[in-house]
Amino acid sequence: MKLAACLAPPLLLVAAPAAAQSPTDPPKAFTVSGSAGLTTDYRFRGVSQSNLDPAVQGGFTVAHRSGFYGGIWGSNLAGWGQFGGANLELDLIGGYKRTVGGATVDVGLTWYMYPGGADETDFAEPYIKISGTLGPATLLAGIAYAPPQQALGRWYYSGASNVAGVADDPGDKKDNLYLWGDAAVAVPGTRATLKAHIGHSRGNKGLGPNGTSVTPTGHYWDWSAGADYAVLGPVTLGLSYVDTDLSRRRFGYLLPNFSETKSGKTIAGSTVLFTATASF
Repeated sequence: MKLAACLAPPLLLVAAPAAAQSPTDPPKAFTVSGSAGLTTDYRFRGVSQSNLDPAVQGGFTVAHRSGFYGGIWGSNLAGWGQFGGANLELDLIGGYKRTVGGATVDVGLTWYMYPGGADETDFAEPYIKISGTLGPATLLAGIAYAPPQQALGRWYYSGASNVAGVADDPGDKKDNLYLWGDAAVAVPGTRATLKAHIGHSRGNKGLGPNGTSVTPTGHYWDWSAGADYAVLGPVTLGLSYVDTDLSRRRFGYLLPNFSETKSGKTIAGSTVLFTATASF
């Protein structure tokens, strides 16, 4: 869903590294971590949410030693649909993480919020992630299932219906399923880490209450490959290639919604992303 009408004013979060903890100190009850960064395009599951323009993003997480955690993450938005409001996405995240037999199991929920926008656009998505190491590689497999909600419904069967302002099935509720896998390998003797991702989305094949869709065309694949490089202290630079199997022939019936607002270019085509992130 992750979209809005225009680019929000960027907010840059500046954070200082946390003080080091002695190995002999008892574990802290709470730990705080976070990041702030800039990307040349905000891609959510392969689809641009910033109208092919840069985005400023950041957030933080508070974790308890029991395994429970909560956090918030945000990004400016722009582009397709009629979301409006603050042109901002805020994700509230909560869950429980535990290591079992060498693997880390992470169960939680993300609440996608769009301040000032229509209430029907917010939605909740529970997830399960399992991660571990295999030789030099760190692997992760995840599943996110959002139960039926209006934000995921097929209110408009086509972009033409949305432009006309006449909903084909107002109030409709649909669910959404996302499966994905990630891999990362540190390059020995360097500050570089190679990474790869693949995911598959399945949901409604039309447009939601604000002329948008989490899963355009009903189902599609997205993937990416790239590298991160630790430059100095908490600062990391990233370069990645991102693409989907969404062709204009497949999503043509969603136009003009599913396109960049200035030129009509696809917002799900291949691209190279540059990122700069500071973590704490």
